[in-house]
Amino acid sequence: MIFPRFGRAPRDADTISAVYGMIVAQARLPCFYRDYAVADTVNGRFDLIVLHLALVIERVTPETDLRVMGQGLFDRFCRDMDHNLREMGVGDLKVPVEMRRMGEAFYGRAQAYRVALGTADTGEALVAAVTRNIYGGSPESPAVAGRLAAYIRATDRDLKGQRPAELRAGKVRFPDPAVIPAVTG
Repeated sequence: MIFPRFGRAPRDADTISAVYGMIVAQARLPCFYRDYAVADTVNGRFDLIVLHLALVIERVTPETDLRVMGQGLFDRFCRDMDHNLREMGVGDLKVPVEMRRMGEAFYGRAQAYRVALGTADTGEALVAAVTRNIYGGSPESPAVAGRLAAYIRATDRDLKGQRPAELRAGKVRFPDPAVIPAVTG
């Protein structure tokens, strides 16, 4: 092929759209809103999309040949959020302000999850990050924040176990949140 970049672009865009669709589908599982007590609101759904997107981007970033996918996923997220804002009736002049706020929220949360996942504590840093970012500082009960933190750790571990070729092909697997045991105490 004379122009290989042009031949790959549609497939790459399709893969990115497929992976982004998997992220959104996972974030919208009723289990999160029912069993994990995440608020079934625009903000609650946004926070779960950001959580899953951050975990996937964190997984693909160390792989040189997958970094483009990470950027593509973030760009797809931005287009989706822009579209959703406009559908909700946010005016053209306000959209850039809201998009900047969403971008800052994404980067802040992604950093908090990265740092918390990198700490060797017993999970308190991740529970604190979840409590602050998903539950607005006060979950319905501390146990749900602990359970969501356990789900995040399982997701991080599962994503790290997925081969780059699978990810490149758009095959991203998430654990079933319903099978993560409830945290007691």
